Amino acid sequence: MKVLLINGSPHKQGCTYTALSEVAGPLHAHGIETEFFHIGDGPIWGCTGCGGCAKTVRCVFAEDGVNVCVEKLIQADGVVIGSPVYYAGPNGALCAFLDRLFFRKSHHYAYKPAAAVVNCRRGGASAAFDRLNKYFTLARMPVVSSQYWNSTHGFTPDQVRQDIEGLQTMRTLGKNMAWMLRAIAREGTREIGAEEEEVRATNFIR
Repeated sequence: MKVLLINGSPHKQGCTYTALSEVAGPLHAHGIETEFFHIGDGPIWGCTGCGGCAKTVRCVFAEDGVNVCVEKLIQADGVVIGSPVYYAGPNGALCAFLDRLFFRKSHHYAYKPAAAVVNCRRGGASAAFDRLNKYFTLARMPVVSSQYWNSTHGFTPDQVRQDIEGLQTMRTLGKNMAWMLRAIAREGTREIGAEEEEVRATNFIR
């Protein structure tokens, strides 16, 4: 089994990476492989709603790493997405990235356990955390909980490592992710997906 850890910070080994690394520890301890994916610090296209990905499961904009990440997420058994907090929300580049990662592709991720983690200097963590979880709940992905909302605090990696409760929350998340992955593998519950109804979208017009 493998969990994909998406680092949505422009800093490859900054505070967000530090938090995600703490999640990875218990996963490794339970025999679960992890892979880090960094979205980078370059420009990322926003979704234009062109629908080109509906048939190809790939975005028409191939200059950034979205399509690479699509393939990795399809192959992974679970995912943890991490972001710094900017103005009480996730990194804007990450939101653009995730809009394209999930649009018209989310059915490929259904029933994969998912979680979000955020890091802030002081405030805004809960709002950013809530924003990221929206992707999972629209994609039928079970959201993995911890012992508190999944946030760490600190302006530098060294400061994050001093956030004792935050790091413990990350480790508990890793343990809970491992538990859910093993429970799904044991019970074969992902097969329930074959019972899905056809989605009927309503736009609130006559």
